[in-house]
Amino acid sequence: MDCRIVKKEAFKVIGKVSKVSTKGGAELREIPELWDKCNSDGTCQRICSIDHRQNILGICMDFEHDKEQFSYMIAIEDINNLQDTGFETREIPAGTWAVFTSVGSMPNAIQTVWEKIFKEWLPTSGFKHADAPELEVYFPGNPSAQDYKCEIWIPIIKNS
Repeated sequence: MDCRIVKKEAFKVIGKVSKVSTKGGAELREIPELWDKCNSDGTCQRICSIDHRQNILGICMDFEHDKEQFSYMIAIEDINNLQDTGFETREIPAGTWAVFTSVGSMPNAIQTVWEKIFKEWLPTSGFKHADAPELEVYFPGNPSAQDYKCEIWIPIIKNS
């Protein structure tokens, strides 16, 4: 799998947070349902209208392995340190990420890349998952198109 390694300083994000279950792979159903709901009820449009220059993000964070759940945030980077938007703000810590490109129709294309990262790339990469949020970066375009591109950012640290 091709990837690039990116170091990024801490940054703030602003958006909507929901709890997602990982029991029996429920996240594979629940996350696309969150996107469908946020797209249909105008939430994504309101988040994007805060700053049209930013790509929309899907962020996996606050992992609670004992409860088999985590928080998923649909957000944009908050480069203007905004207040009172009606959305939640979180800080993503500085770190190093392995960045993978997904090409194809959502959600199948990105779910396939997620699976390959954890089953194929991470075990042989010399890195391990860092205790930090995972990012999905969605670029403008039609997410249903066969040539739609987005990225997955996995937080990493060198194996010791």
